[in-house]
Amino acid sequence: MQFHHHGYVSGDPRLQPAAAIGTDRPDQLPTEIEVLIVGSGPAGMLLAAQMSHFPSVSTRIIERRGGRLPLGQADGIQPRSVETFQAFGFAERIVAEAYNIAYMNFWGPDPENPQNIVRTSRTPDYAYSISEFPHLIVNQARVLDYFAEAAAQGPGRIVPDYGLEFVSLTRHDGEEYPLEVRVRSTAGEREGEEHTVRCKYVVGCDGARSGVREAIGRKHTGNSAAHAWGVMDVLVNTDFPDWRTKCAINSAAGNILHIPREGGYLSRMYIDLGEVAADDDHRVRQTPIEDVISKANAILHPYSIDVKQVAWHSVYEVGHRVTDKFDDVPMGDDRSPRVFLAGDACHTHSAKAGQGMNVSMQDGFNLGWKLGSVLTGLSPETLLSTYSAERQPVAQQLIDFDKEWSSLMARKPEEITDPQDLATHYLATAEFPSGFMTQYGPSAIVMDAAHQHLAEGFPLGKRFKSARVSLVCDGNAIHLGHHATADGRWRIYAFADAAAAGQGSQLSRWAEWVANAPESPLKKFTPSQSDVDAIFDIKVIYQQSPAEVDWNAVPELFRPCTGPLALTDWEKVFAAGETDWNDADIFAERELSRDGVVVVVRPDQYVAAVLPLSDPAALADFFAPVFEG
Repeated sequence: MQFHHHGYVSGDPRLQPAAAIGTDRPDQLPTEIEVLIVGSGPAGMLLAAQMSHFPSVSTRIIERRGGRLPLGQADGIQPRSVETFQAFGFAERIVAEAYNIAYMNFWGPDPENPQNIVRTSRTPDYAYSISEFPHLIVNQARVLDYFAEAAAQGPGRIVPDYGLEFVSLTRHDGEEYPLEVRVRSTAGEREGEEHTVRCKYVVGCDGARSGVREAIGRKHTGNSAAHAWGVMDVLVNTDFPDWRTKCAINSAAGNILHIPREGGYLSRMYIDLGEVAADDDHRVRQTPIEDVISKANAILHPYSIDVKQVAWHSVYEVGHRVTDKFDDVPMGDDRSPRVFLAGDACHTHSAKAGQGMNVSMQDGFNLGWKLGSVLTGLSPETLLSTYSAERQPVAQQLIDFDKEWSSLMARKPEEITDPQDLATHYLATAEFPSGFMTQYGPSAIVMDAAHQHLAEGFPLGKRFKSARVSLVCDGNAIHLGHHATADGRWRIYAFADAAAAGQGSQLSRWAEWVANAPESPLKKFTPSQSDVDAIFDIKVIYQQSPAEVDWNAVPELFRPCTGPLALTDWEKVFAAGETDWNDADIFAERELSRDGVVVVVRPDQYVAAVLPLSDPAALADFFAPVFEG
């Protein structure tokens, strides 16, 4: 973590200096707002945390509840989400309080006594096989707390406006603030009062029954499966030996997905309540908790649970729905979008795949930097059209995956031909639920694969998969990707050719062009009064060890002076060669060309371009449509 570049910091370095609107944030909701976020769930709170890094953009987030969420329904945190938490600065703290899934055990009917269950397999969780981040369980409310802290401590000082609900929205094209939004107070002395705000953009993060979605005429299409599940967070005493291990349990009496929770005692159980009659009319949702507990004990036989406390419970029918488009522009219309949908407002599904909160957060991450770039004048409005184009296919993939997983979980014993197939499926499909299968197609912000062969380990359109390197300045081994914070900047990684620093090389010529050529994106798009790395965070990775890199021979591009004191940034120069603390070689691990290669990464951590080090002008060609349209 870097700080002190604006002067000595004696307090919490996570509290960044307030800037622009963050220095004088009005308590009351203004009558004009550039970005209005409706709903403080995972998508909305991440979006607020991201927009706090664009303090010149007036952003507010409204929530109909009177205060913070005390108990969230979602709890599964996939490795991609933890990677995202790292970018927002709180991964280490949330990992410390969460439950870390190390194994998943599978139980089925005992062949000799089918009324009993026995453990059929024990599989290591997939997280560490595909990521340096774990697979966690932690209450959604705590995730929202951390994002709320990040938003409040960012330069924009964004905090939720609780006790305000969305009522209606009207679009008036041609006006500076074209969205007329009615909001209503839900708490306090002004409860029931309505007033109007004018906005440039509105983001509906207001859940499955989204009022914003209804206001723009979007349809939530799909259906519900005729199958019900009870879910409960419980504190129990039990003789079930795997109570603190994630389990999929199949028995003659039904199925359970069992997930230990944070804290060492609490666990969540998804209990199969069976098929729902066609004329049920949702009456199954009134199933008493006593019946759910009784069903759980029947499935667990010969084991049992003695429930001491129920922290939360619900009954739901599996549903799968995707909204027809994630913004307010009809297909074929060339207008720029003004209203966006994120999270449950545009995709709903079962809870058992652990995807809802995770995918919702990536919606917010995808949209936030785009709104910030457009509203600060860096990028054209056309950038915003890529949000729906990129996120809607991801939501459909989620629905397809969840249907398959839900169907497998709900099978009867007689429908299972191989007791190992659920465990096999769990591991074989790990990349999708972990959050790492998302791949955005070619667009103005993801180039084609013409040079993919230069960096096979960084697939275009997929998230930048980190690897260990060493800082040249001190020799410490770090993960390269962990230096990319969620500050709205583009990352440009120059992987050097084999020449050492100071020698004539492709890298030195590339760096000279980027630093000084009039057509360089660094020269063209960095605001004149800003730090040289305000828009582009440019790093170099040498093939040698740290001791072999002559710091003073490193091109000045990678040793910028930033902040009001113009201090040298020592943490943009890395080495891939073996050291006492790092025997990894990122060039080998990520199949990078030894002739050098440039990898461009978007602010939301997805690989945008792979370019030859020998062709610096290719960088200008890529960024021209991003910043000029």
